[in-house]
Amino acid sequence: MYADCPDDETLAPAVALFRSLGDTTRLAILQRLTCGEARVTDLVATLGLAQSTISAHLSCLRGCGLVDSRAAGRASFYHLARPELIDLLNSAEQLLATTGEVTALSPNYGISASPGEDTPWAARRDAG
Repeated sequence: MYADCPDDETLAPAVALFRSLGDTTRLAILQRLTCGEARVTDLVATLGLAQSTISAHLSCLRGCGLVDSRAAGRASFYHLARPELIDLLNSAEQLLATTGEVTALSPNYGISASPGEDTPWAARRDAG
């Protein structure tokens, strides 16, 4: 192994972060939360998924420190825990804009459709 290369232990936190982002539902939740805080019922209505599914994914995102909540009466309002997350998502969109076709066609991680060319998180970061 090269002396300057990080070992598995050093990379473990980054691996956990990217795994947490590697799910369509969790990315959709994060994208929605870039617009502002939301209750579970708001996310259910927006994403069209079961409450239990949304709650499970929010639990994962909270466990990773990406999402937090505040109580208001009997409701909990979820929001992005770190504003840097918007920059990370925007950077991912920019990377996909330049490597999208290659990424989409990857035999291991590809998708059947090419990713969009817009960057939904950039406008929200710039507006804030």
